[in-house]
Amino acid sequence: MGKWIRRWRQSEAPTVAARLADLPRPGAPPKFTPEHQCRIMALACEDPAHYQRPITHWTARELQDQLARDPQFPAISVRQVGRLLDEAHLQPHRTRYWLNAPADPQKESKIQVICQVYLRAPIVRANGEFTFSLDEMTGIQALERKAPDQPMKAGQPVRREFEYIRHGTQALLAGLDVASGEVSGQVGDTRTEPDFVGLVDSLVRAHPEATKFHCVMDNLNTHQSEGLVRYVARDSGLDEASLGVKGKAGILKRQASRAQFLSDPSHRIVCYYTPKHTSWMNQIEIWFSILVRKVIRRGSFTSKADLKQRLEAFIDYFNRTMAKPFKWTYAGKPLHA
Repeated sequence: MGKWIRRWRQSEAPTVAARLADLPRPGAPPKFTPEHQCRIMALACEDPAHYQRPITHWTARELQDQLARDPQFPAISVRQVGRLLDEAHLQPHRTRYWLNAPADPQKESKIQVICQVYLRAPIVRANGEFTFSLDEMTGIQALERKAPDQPMKAGQPVRREFEYIRHGTQALLAGLDVASGEVSGQVGDTRTEPDFVGLVDSLVRAHPEATKFHCVMDNLNTHQSEGLVRYVARDSGLDEASLGVKGKAGILKRQASRAQFLSDPSHRIVCYYTPKHTSWMNQIEIWFSILVRKVIRRGSFTSKADLKQRLEAFIDYFNRTMAKPFKWTYAGKPLHA
């Protein structure tokens, strides 16, 4: 502190900024000015194709080579280019996927509705109303490792055989009870329209005392199918003849009209559709990630039947030992400014 006080008193600089500026330091002056550094940063952010380079991204060596072609730019090493990139937190070798989703003026309102469905699930259960989150997990591969795992040792994790044998795939259709956290599912070779209607029917039959079913799902065509419309109509005591003809007339004509019918709150079974590209709104996706981590990722399955048995066993195990409601904290407010 005393050093700065003395410098302040001894300085004859006309401005405060000049008095507080660093004094000249010993050693050679900086070789690369801020302008040179900005040139490197700008080049790293440009497309290499603009410089007749058939590559997708820059490396420090290629940046150095491009700068060396500019006679006005001082000589610079590859290592120095790398250091300057690190200081600027630029990583041309890395990418991250993102989705430029089309604008949906009703997106936020749809999200708020689904959030309210989740938050009210424990409350409406007292009135006999059940809330389910439904979806499919398709293409689950029955992969068998060609050799057994080598067990874990001190300082060494489990070692897995790299090569595997394919035995086909299975599809899992599942429904998560939002209020209890329990899961119901069916495993098979397909996930067709009748398969999904069968899942809904199994949930309805499992709860004959229910006064209403709230079902959250995405916009897959099988979730807005003719079969599901007819099932909901029969459950509500409606005349199927009034539904029209698929592709021609009435409620069954278009997917949009079928979705509107399935979303009618006057029915005993009411469907709520998440906006496009918001799979995180569907709670069953959280459970699918648990399934992948605990069963599929490190599993070795000798056949499709073995895979099916293991999936069904995990559903039973999960319901007995782990099931509890997911803590849903998002209230539907926009996630961006």
